[in-house]
Amino acid sequence: YHCFDLVQSPMAPMEVETVATVGARKWSPGSWRSCETLQMATYEDSQDSYAATMDKLSKVPPLVQPGEVDALREQLAAAARGEKFIVQGGDCAERFMDCTADYLEAQLKLIVQMGALMESATGMPTVRVARMAGQYGKPRSSPVEKHASFGEIKSYKGENINGYAPTDRAWDPDRLLQGYWHSCATLNTMRGLQMADDFGASTVGDLDLDFLKPSPHYAAWSKAADKAKAAAAATKPGVFTAHEAMQLDLEEALTRPVAGKGHYNLSAHMVWIGDRTRQLLGGHVEYFRGIRNPIGVKVGPSMQPQELKELCAILNPDKVEGRLVLITRYGAEKVAALLPAHIKAVQESGVPVVWQCDGVHGNTVTASCKLKTRKFDDVMAEVSRALQVHRESGSTLAGVHLEMTGQAAVTECTGGVVNIEEDMLTRQYDTYCDPRLNYAQSIEASLVIANALGAR
Repeated sequence: YHCFDLVQSPMAPMEVETVATVGARKWSPGSWRSCETLQMATYEDSQDSYAATMDKLSKVPPLVQPGEVDALREQLAAAARGEKFIVQGGDCAERFMDCTADYLEAQLKLIVQMGALMESATGMPTVRVARMAGQYGKPRSSPVEKHASFGEIKSYKGENINGYAPTDRAWDPDRLLQGYWHSCATLNTMRGLQMADDFGASTVGDLDLDFLKPSPHYAAWSKAADKAKAAAAATKPGVFTAHEAMQLDLEEALTRPVAGKGHYNLSAHMVWIGDRTRQLLGGHVEYFRGIRNPIGVKVGPSMQPQELKELCAILNPDKVEGRLVLITRYGAEKVAALLPAHIKAVQESGVPVVWQCDGVHGNTVTASCKLKTRKFDDVMAEVSRALQVHRESGSTLAGVHLEMTGQAAVTECTGGVVNIEEDMLTRQYDTYCDPRLNYAQSIEASLVIANALGAR
């Protein structure tokens, strides 16, 4: 563990624990505090403000309802059986400045259109999950960075923790509360749009694929779009919310008991553990094992098969379908070498899981202009190769997980039919963290993935 990321509990020392004894430990929303916990911000210099913020967050209304959480779990279970397909995506890290009606509508519209296109092309219903209304925290590989003018400053860890400007990098507990209010506004906008009687028709009806004309698949994709438009008037697509639950004190404050069911994290329908915080005896796994939400875990190249088997047993001991989502993120060139052993380990565990492919995080490179980017073809290659390995292994790839934006002019990832080159990245590179597929690349991605899935 990196000492700069470690949060130690003030509680009395516990007996040395092993993976085998985790399930026997009494769980509570705050039991993670007795574990080593990485990547969290701490607030030693502002304890009074921190205490007031936590008190307020423990009393605010929930952002989602338990019945909605249960509905997502059922749909994820169907996806794991091959009856639906998950389309999950959104910003790498949401920004408070983007909490505007136009921006949020564009994000919602993108994921609804992607789902509609995939449904019309494959005949398979989709489950839409947005990285919205809470994706305000980001783990970082280093706690500090070098700045040309300000020297060593804290790394930007997302709007919940600190600001992007070099003069605004102090960890501020008030930002946790700001994140809640921005999440409220985002969800209110999402719900309001989805309640409209013509939501499906208005969202999909103006879908225009002219930018895909250079593709040899344009004729087939155009037919899929026409079919999606025709079906849109009769559908009312729902969109669930999800985020990486990095800051556990925030998640604990928004975790509530539900009579007869247990504890739900009511900040989102689904939450996930990042690849940097999935230690078997760590605080994140401890917190996640007790909540009733569908939960995700990022599975990267460093995950050992036996470790994955133990993780599944800890996080889904009752073998509930639709509860545990394994989000693989290797890089296109590593899928064939790593995924088969992970699938085998899960099959041997007997724990039901929902397999999802994150095609972006393992394919990040640095362009000649020093900006981080991703190649569209690499992202699609990871998804198609994961799909093939699952088929060969007697498993089911239930969905994809992408970082994307509904903004058409963004130039952060290269390639696609719109043919963004490296020297074009600086035209509109808006992200504060990782590069996102723009609107055109995201729409194309949904159709490429639909081609790989094939008609059902």
